[in-house]
Amino acid sequence: MRQYLDFLRHILQKGRSKDDRSGFGLKSIFGYQMRFDFRNGFPIVTTKKMPIKTMTHELLWFISGSTNIKYLQENGIHYWDDFADFRGDLGPIYGHQWRKWPDLKGGHIDQLANVIEEIKTVPYSKAMLVSAWNPAQKKEMRLPPCHAFFQFNVNKEKLRCQLYQRSSDAFLGLPFNISQYALLTMMVAQVTGLEARELIVTIGDGHLYKNHLEAATEQLKRKPKELPEMKINKKIKNIDDFRINDFELINYEPHPHIKAPLVLL
Repeated sequence: MRQYLDFLRHILQKGRSKDDRSGFGLKSIFGYQMRFDFRNGFPIVTTKKMPIKTMTHELLWFISGSTNIKYLQENGIHYWDDFADFRGDLGPIYGHQWRKWPDLKGGHIDQLANVIEEIKTVPYSKAMLVSAWNPAQKKEMRLPPCHAFFQFNVNKEKLRCQLYQRSSDAFLGLPFNISQYALLTMMVAQVTGLEARELIVTIGDGHLYKNHLEAATEQLKRKPKELPEMKINKKIKNIDDFRINDFELINYEPHPHIKAPLVLL
């Protein structure tokens, strides 16, 4: 994951200080891209321990289309708690847009299912895209989407995914996003009969909050380790049928966790 460490280093060296809604302030750059070839292993940070089950549960929650935090809380995940309303709902965020985008006719569009079908039937398409950014519903969302949309590409039976992040919390959020979208790419590749080859992450505003600078500096002192292997239950052929026990991360031996505070916006 040297690509990720290079990004942290780039922000520390080139980032410009500016204010933000959190009140902490941050160092920020605009416009950056990283590429992760799956032949080198599963893209997950090794210079600090990442909670792979937490990341996978959250991804499955997105895929389910749910916007209520009950499933997350049942699985010990609480970082969404402060964003939710009194019913535990977050408004029409990620999963809702992926699976139930309003079609302006009283119905919904299942973007994820549609793009999977398009990969199977029209693999040369240049429009295999899923968006979480819906301006018409942004004010209803308890948190506007940071990972705004993603696009698939098929070439010679190889599947690639490009993620665009309009905003990226480089220390805490981005490692989650990289591994989750790598896993999503592998899942979509499996259900479409393709080989998952590459994840490209394109970032708009990439930033380190000033209360994360010390933690990021500590992480950059650590030497990256070999990437692990992600194994997926090959019996699963439908994107909605995956469950937490269908995934196994093999030979993940990271450095210890580095604690940093979650910045609530």
